[in-house]
Amino acid sequence: MFDIDALRLLDAVARTGSFTAAAARLDYTQSAVSRRIASLERQAGGPLFERMPRGVRLTPAGELLHRHATVVLNRLDRAAEDLAGIHGGYRGRVRLGAFATANVALVPGALRAFRREFPQVEPVPVEAPSGGLLRRMREGGLDVAVVSDYPSGLPYDDEIEIVQLAEDELLVALPGDHPLAATDPVDLRELREETWIEAPPPGRRTMLADACARAGFTPRTTLKIAEWTGKFGFVAAGLGVTLVPSLAARAVPAGLALRSLGGFAPRRTVSAALPPDCLPAARTLVRFLAEAADEQVRAVVAERRREGRAGQTVER
Repeated sequence: MFDIDALRLLDAVARTGSFTAAAARLDYTQSAVSRRIASLERQAGGPLFERMPRGVRLTPAGELLHRHATVVLNRLDRAAEDLAGIHGGYRGRVRLGAFATANVALVPGALRAFRREFPQVEPVPVEAPSGGLLRRMREGGLDVAVVSDYPSGLPYDDEIEIVQLAEDELLVALPGDHPLAATDPVDLRELREETWIEAPPPGRRTMLADACARAGFTPRTTLKIAEWTGKFGFVAAGLGVTLVPSLAARAVPAGLALRSLGGFAPRRTVSAALPPDCLPAARTLVRFLAEAADEQVRAVVAERRREGRAGQTVER
């Protein structure tokens, strides 16, 4: 019923909010865009865009058609990748989504190894929270995603395959001159008077709150700082302490001490998600992700042990 080029045009106008911008993106004239959208609206039985003084926005009917168009266009792009794989081996693109801290070292390490073996495959990285990545995968927009079960868990279902990569322990970052900086592991109960730096999801209980509850206390105060660079700056200034996923350990500045909380340490599960009938390149990339995750966990443990031995030597 609907022409594919017209759906691509619908998508471009929806994303840019402007006939003129969509025309520039697709190398059309503005008048050609107006005519094609008017034709599409006649096919759809009514307006798809609300014309405003500056730009356009989707009507409810336009939003509905755009959702379906997104799935169709992503599926067609995926078909092209599948055909490229059949006819030419590992070629084309692999669209890899990941949450922020996975992009510190896990994803770059896996992609470096993957590209050495498959240089003709172009990785297309996407960063978003886990829930958004899974929604995008269901729409056909991702070939593989690195996701976490924190803060809201993962919706395990028959549509998406979940492959566990690692248990990611959250460590505590302390100022370098903190009395417990040379201790590993640190007893969480000894931090009951500390100010904690975190950015809790609205309306959700945090891993810090759960860990402190297990240790028998409630965090005294918290400073709400969202970005990691800001958190590390506050810790370095002696204004508090913060939890850091092991996956982000390489981003911690050298002047801070990163220590385990032992039995009280919060943990999250990091997994790879794959869509039905995934690309061969995507499944291979999951293998590299698993190897990179294992390597990083071992590296973090080894680094903490070296720092612990160095601290004990200084104390003597």
